[in-house]
This record gives sequence, C-alpha cells and structure tokens, in this order.
Amino acid sequence: MRIKAAAAGVMLAGSALANEPLAAIDWLNQPQPRSGLPGTVLLEPPVAGTAALPQVSVTPLEALLPPIGLVPAAATGLPADLWRGSAADDIARLIETVPVRSSPAMQALLFTLLLSETRPPAATGDRILLARLDRLLALGATDPSQALVEHAGPTNSKERFARWFDATLLTGSEDASCAALTASPHLSDSYAARIFCAARRGDWPTAALMLETAYALELLPKEQMDLLDRFLNPDLFELAPPLRRPSDPDPLTFRLFETIGETMPTAPLPPAFAAADLRDIAGWKAQLEAAERLARAGALNPNQYLGLFSARKPAASGGIWDRVAAVQRLESDLNSGSAEAIAKSLPRAWEAMQEAGTETVFADIFAEPLARTTLTGPAAALAWRIRLLSPAYELAAHDAQASGAADHFLAALAQGHPGEAAAPSPLAEAIALGFAADTGVPPAIRQLLDNGQLGEAILRSMVLFAHGADGNLDDLTAALAAFRAVGLEDTARRASLQLMLLEHG
Repeated sequence: MRIKAAAAGVMLAGSALANEPLAAIDWLNQPQPRSGLPGTVLLEPPVAGTAALPQVSVTPLEALLPPIGLVPAAATGLPADLWRGSAADDIARLIETVPVRSSPAMQALLFTLLLSETRPPAATGDRILLARLDRLLALGATDPSQALVEHAGPTNSKERFARWFDATLLTGSEDASCAALTASPHLSDSYAARIFCAARRGDWPTAALMLETAYALELLPKEQMDLLDRFLNPDLFELAPPLRRPSDPDPLTFRLFETIGETMPTAPLPPAFAAADLRDIAGWKAQLEAAERLARAGALNPNQYLGLFSARKPAASGGIWDRVAAVQRLESDLNSGSAEAIAKSLPRAWEAMQEAGTETVFADIFAEPLARTTLTGPAAALAWRIRLLSPAYELAAHDAQASGAADHFLAALAQGHPGEAAAPSPLAEAIALGFAADTGVPPAIRQLLDNGQLGEAILRSMVLFAHGADGNLDDLTAALAAFRAVGLEDTARRASLQLMLLEHG
C-alpha cells in the first residue's frame, strides 16, 4: 500500500479551481465531470454533420494487449491507444530524452504520459514500457516505477525484472523481488544479485557457495567479489580499511555498501538514489536534501515535502537549516493569521525556496492559505505571484494585484487570453502568439495529429517547448499552439506562467 500511495502522491498536485480552463489535463486529480467523461477534448467524439448513415468499415479483430498504467484514462483524458501509429523506438527515444528539468509543467505532463494507462502499438514488445520505467527511475520516481512494473508483471521477462529489482533495492522492499528471483533464477543473469538474494532470504550456505564459485570461475569483477565477501563475512573485515567507492554504482552496489556500513552519499549520484534517503533509516538532513532534490524533478508530493520540513526544529543554522526555519516560521505565522508577521516571513521563505529551486512546490503548499490572508503592499504582490504558480492560478488572476504592464499580462495569461494585455517583453509576445486564435500548429505536429499519433505529437511539442524556453521564441509559440490544439490548455498556461515568473534555469 505504501508504494501505491507514493505513486499516487507523485501525481496528486491537482487543481483547486472550480472554474477549470477548457479542456485542461491537470496533474491527474481533476474532479470528474458529472457525465463521467474525462474533462478533456482529447476523447471528445466528432460532431455529425449530416443525418445520413455513416459508411461502416469492417476490419479483422486483433487481440489487444491490456493497457498498462497506474492512472486510468478517465483521470488523465489520454486514450489507451496514445502511442498508436508511431514506431516504438521513436516513442522510447522521446520518452528517454525529452527535456523537462527546468519546467514543472513539463515534468507534470511527462509523469502523466508515463503513468497513464496505455497500450503499446501492435507487435512492439516492451520497448515503450521499459522506456517508461527507465525515465521514472531517472527522474527519481522509484516508488511509481516499482508500482508500474508490478502492475505490468515484473516476472514476465528478464528486462522487467531488472527494473523491478533496481527499484526495490532503492525503496528498501527487495524481499519481494528476491523471493521471485530465488523461485525463478532464470529471471536474472546477475550472479551478484543471486548471491545477495540468497543471503537476504537467510540461505547463507548457498550464498557462500555461489561466491566461492564466482571466485573460482572468475564470474564477477574483483571489486564486486570483494564487496560481496564483506557483505557475507563482516567479522573477517572488521578492521579492514574501507573499500574504494565506485563513481557510478548500480542500485545493488549502493545497497551492498550501505549494508556493510559504508553508506554512499547520494548527492553525486542520479536522482533515483536520492529516494533511498527518504527512508526512515536516513538522518533528517539527508531526508531534507533528498526531498529538495526530488521536488525539483517533480517526483515528490508537496505534502510529503512539507511534512519533512515540519518534522522538528532545525538542528543548526545555515544552508538547508535556514530554509527549514523559514518555512516553519511562515507556517506558524499563517496559522496565527497575523498579517504583519506574514508580511515579514513570506519574503524570507520565498527567497529560501528560490535558493532551493522549489518555488512551485512552495506555491502548491501555501497558495490556499495565502489567498485567505489580507496583505498589502509588496507582500500582497508577492503572495499574488506565488498563487499564480499554483494550480489555483486562474482564481488568483481574478483577484489580481496588478500594478504594471507585467502584472496585467500575467493576469490575462492566467485566464487564457494574454493577447488582451500589452506584452512587456519578447518572451511575453511569443507566449501571446501561442494563444492567438490564428496561430497554426506546426506542420510536423499537425501531420502527426492527422495520422492519429497523439502521444508522439505531445512529446515532440514538449521538445519544441524546451527549445523555446532556451530562447528560441518561435518554437515556444509553436509548442503552446500545439498544446492547446490537443486540449492541453492547462499545461500551456502553467508552463507559460512559470516561464514568466521563475528565473532559474
């Protein structure tokens, strides 16, 4: 249940709006419309232009694989045949490489694509599923990756099992994968994994025998055999110097070092390893640093982030401790309702979040209580902009504190018609063009849509957006037009607001 809850937690950044943007595909927790249909035009049937009976075409029935995903189409608005018509290698490459690091809105959209219930194109095997699992791990979303492969069937192939085993090692739930490997040794060619699992299940004689065999037949690199030897025989190496730590360990090596008491710091390692620091066995500082890192990747639920930051009083000062103190001070002032106190603590907390690069997580947490406060002057203006970064951006726009051209533009953008306000910069002009009714979808994207290749069209639009965010404003306009054409209005608005309001790359 912990894994499923964490998987859902990554996705639940939901909208607090009563008046949703048209056809918004929000962060997977939109309220369902009364009709029970997804709140998106992606699945909207075409309107008949005539009363004549349509021509009926007959095609042979094919055995369709069941869709694989953690979030149903009713919640995402994405069809199960999202990848239809596209080459599996093209989709996999896009999933693995589409840049989302600097855009929380793009991170949210990518998680939607990765976790939505979809089926691969016919006769393409697991190529797309494996790419989804790999990208989830690359983003640090180990719990969702584990839950997804468990939903798909982790023992159906060696490739699936390898992803499952890695994820369980990082979440601390390797007993399940080790039990499967012990029952079916053919699932992995890794001799080290089989030794580790035999020991984890208490079969030390078998583990020792396999290690001796590995030595005799030179089945493993010397560094790995030395590490396994210390794992199996800790008493023999009690006074031995520490082993040399590899710069790019796999999850099994990471866990083995942890088990022998030589825990590796996760900061230099890929984000997936940061998830290991969220376990209770890690110190609070390590948990806080992991939370910030995963929050920047969009792989941590805001409530979990706040829970860690509120867990106890800061143990020191400077660095992350100052950020903890700033968040706790603001939370206390908001609870007290003192506008004067909030006016002092809000700028400090915001500066702390800017330093950490977690502004949108902060906005998700504090936008609603800030909306209930009565602030004036600079504090009111700051609170308003923070609210524009939250799911309730449109509600904030109607409660505008606009005092200049930039604020008027932001308010119009949040309501979906930035062209009605003067653009204060070339970036704003490009964004306004992306929302203009006469701006067409790029021909390459239009061709994909005409061919029914919706998933590939979205991914390639995301690549265009990344180019636009890096300074190619024509690509930015094209990407926004494409998002809106497929019903991703909410994504277009939030991504644009983030570009306007966030300064870090």
